Amino acid sequence: MPDTGLLTRMCQTIVHRGPDDQGLLIRDGVGLGVRRLSIIDLEGGHQPIHDADESAWIVFNGEIYNFPELRQRLLDRGHRFYTRSDTEVVVHAYDEWGEACVEQLNGMFAFAIWDGRSQTLLLARDRLGIKPLYYAVSDDRLVFGSELKALLAVPGITREVDLDALDDYLALEYVPSPRCIIRGVNKLPPGHTLRWQRADGDVQLRRYWDVDLTAGEGAPDGVPLPQRVDELRTVLQECVRKELISDVPLGVFLSGGIDSGAVAAMMSRLSPGHVNSFSIGFTDRSFDESAYARQLAQHLGTNHREMILEPSMVTDLVPLVTESLDEPLADASIVPTYLLARFARQHVTVALGGDGGDELFGGYPTLLAHRLATTYQRMPRMLRERVVRPLVGRLPVSLDNISLDFKLKRFVDGAGHPLGERHARWLGSFTPEQRAELLTPAVLDALGHGPDVAAQHLAAHAFADPLNQVLYLDIKMYLENDILVKVDRASMMVSLEARVPLLNVNLVEHMARVPVSLKLRGQRSKYLLKAAMRDILPQAIVERRKKGFGMPVARWLRGPLKELVSSTLHPDKLRREGFFQPAYVSRLLDEHLQGRRDHRKQLWTLFMFERWYERYGAGAQPAIASAGATQGQ
Repeated sequence: MPDTGLLTRMCQTIVHRGPDDQGLLIRDGVGLGVRRLSIIDLEGGHQPIHDADESAWIVFNGEIYNFPELRQRLLDRGHRFYTRSDTEVVVHAYDEWGEACVEQLNGMFAFAIWDGRSQTLLLARDRLGIKPLYYAVSDDRLVFGSELKALLAVPGITREVDLDALDDYLALEYVPSPRCIIRGVNKLPPGHTLRWQRADGDVQLRRYWDVDLTAGEGAPDGVPLPQRVDELRTVLQECVRKELISDVPLGVFLSGGIDSGAVAAMMSRLSPGHVNSFSIGFTDRSFDESAYARQLAQHLGTNHREMILEPSMVTDLVPLVTESLDEPLADASIVPTYLLARFARQHVTVALGGDGGDELFGGYPTLLAHRLATTYQRMPRMLRERVVRPLVGRLPVSLDNISLDFKLKRFVDGAGHPLGERHARWLGSFTPEQRAELLTPAVLDALGHGPDVAAQHLAAHAFADPLNQVLYLDIKMYLENDILVKVDRASMMVSLEARVPLLNVNLVEHMARVPVSLKLRGQRSKYLLKAAMRDILPQAIVERRKKGFGMPVARWLRGPLKELVSSTLHPDKLRREGFFQPAYVSRLLDEHLQGRRDHRKQLWTLFMFERWYERYGAGAQPAIASAGATQGQ
């Protein structure tokens, strides 16, 4: 039987996600708890929220952008509401359509509905995985929450590392769903529901949506480019309009690239002169994009604010971020993303961003690299092994922003492998050969060695075009488990709601039907988006080469973070934990500090895991009592 003390303690772990309100419910031997960040119906939206006869109760995280239309449809069918919130619309939609209610929702969400009539609990997660949802099942008990730390507050939830998840993390720099770094805990995959039956603890997972790129396969369909441009502009503006719904101030993250620029442009059209924009700059010029963000802001007429990330700030920011990150993530751009969110939160409660544009429109350089890999594989093996690889290997080491030598060495290392494996080698951290040296014999012996995640995703769909295979992998792996996790955690750390209108389901499904030749044409990426933005954004922005939102990790590891990283990766500490070979890690660190090799990705991946393990791993023990079904926002 759950108790209010446990529910309260679980909620306390995620106060940052919902600083405005807390709600608890214990009913039928099931407990629900929620923390709320008030965005819609500030006064009346207290959760948990019930349906008309109080037989179904919901706790909800996120926003439903089409809730006004859904509300009217439900009113027409005889439903009556006691709040103005989108949350109440969802529980009434459940009464009307049952589990299939998720198919009616346009939004980002993770929610739980307790149905007292059938004695079942329904968990649901949005289509792309914008909002997180962790769960664990043992015996007749289900526990769940928006962050792993909420589950770690529950007695019986082990802090034992899932070694297969660790292996995935070392390879990919994140733990892909449905796995979690903690053994026995899972992530509910995007586009899925989970139904739990209280009587026997039965659990049923159902996929209700997946992105389908097959309509974009094959030859162009003859639709003129001007028509394609008009269609994209119409859909994009409508998706941004939907995501501007709010009872609190909102703004936009402006990076200086075409994705965030497109979102800001649509906002400016819908609300001219009233758009608040925010950006982060770097003193390191090879990473700084603030000039482009200022140019965009001036062009669009936004109320622009910017902040500069100084190297001296890193020693405070990195420990702060890693203290809050309850599952390891080796994307270093979470640091400036956190700083940007904290800066924006001083002025707004909601911020829109341009995340998802690369996956949707075909913006990553790896798309072209996969095409070039086919040519590379056709070279005589002797030429590749005796000429190209040695020449690339002798390139001097540069610690600047992902430099040519870094890219070429990565390309040559991965180009000869099958698509899924080379994609992981290009984007990830440790190759299989490196993990064999890094991991201790005990860990290697314990690994399951099942099929890799990329291979499983590729096997699930028969996309004929290799570019669609890559785009699908980017959506199902990198976007879901890295980009969206980074944005959600960084923004929620400061109680800021981050929205991603480029991942609105209407735009995603529209672009899924667009021929792949309009995403990458020749060597020109984001072909259709650039055509649509050409007379809306400055030419310099439209034609800019892609530049990721990163930080100078290579140099900062040798500078302001040197002492922290060295102590975190100390051989004695690694030896006690038993995951990694201390001598191998020491060699990586020494070579990087001496400037002989660029091991930024490997060292940052190890550093982030060790920081996580110190805070949330087996060394930190929870101290709380038993529970039934529980939830935190």
